[in-house]
Amino acid sequence: MPLPKIAVPTYELEIPSLKKNIKYRPFLVKEEKVLIIAMESEDPKQIAEAVKTVISNCILTKGIKVEQLSTFDIEYLFLNVRGKSVGESVDVLITCPDDGTTQVPVSINLDEIKVNIGEEHSKDIKLDNTLTLRMKYPSMQEFIKTNFNNTQTISVDDTFEMISSCIDQIFSEEESWVAADSTKKELDEFLEQLTTNQFKAIEKFFESMPKLSHIIKVKNPNTEVESEVVLEGLTSFFANAISWPYLRA
Repeated sequence: MPLPKIAVPTYELEIPSLKKNIKYRPFLVKEEKVLIIAMESEDPKQIAEAVKTVISNCILTKGIKVEQLSTFDIEYLFLNVRGKSVGESVDVLITCPDDGTTQVPVSINLDEIKVNIGEEHSKDIKLDNTLTLRMKYPSMQEFIKTNFNNTQTISVDDTFEMISSCIDQIFSEEESWVAADSTKKELDEFLEQLTTNQFKAIEKFFESMPKLSHIIKVKNPNTEVESEVVLEGLTSFFANAISWPYLRA
């Protein structure tokens, strides 16, 4: 006689970049094992891959390609899945900024962690009086490839590859060029003809890109100094998590 199946609850949330509601479930013990192994490795690339795998398993809505979602979508989804799986708070150790050594335990409510979108952030970059460059956000795969490539510095080629992969469209009032219809070489040549100021405008797009962000206040018990600490990105929460409590309430 087969063992009974356990019913798993489902929840709904909005994907920040798509403004689309999706259904998801909590992660299971088999997925928790993947996360624990990744966390214990302290390898950002392995952590990112583990998070992506778990998110893929937990999304129930058809047609959502996790590998194409932006980094901040993945991070936001993971925090919500974690919250519904084991609890809405996480305990982290924060290093006090005033002395750089004292660590203070802090409990963070996951409901308070949001995707921060700057007021001046825009996907459309005005290159000159006629041409506008429309960008798209880097996927988790692009983010991992560029930032966790086992080297100390990001090369110029890595930077260009990231930027060219994020070009969505180039358009004027009369014409439009879709990046998907162009070769990588053509996109690279387009970037190389930009002025320094135009290229800086593209860099600003990445610098102001939406990100998972949370501000917490800590008080150093040794100096009595109160400080604000900003945690940004999922790896920041992983790096500061107090071992298992990140995954378990």
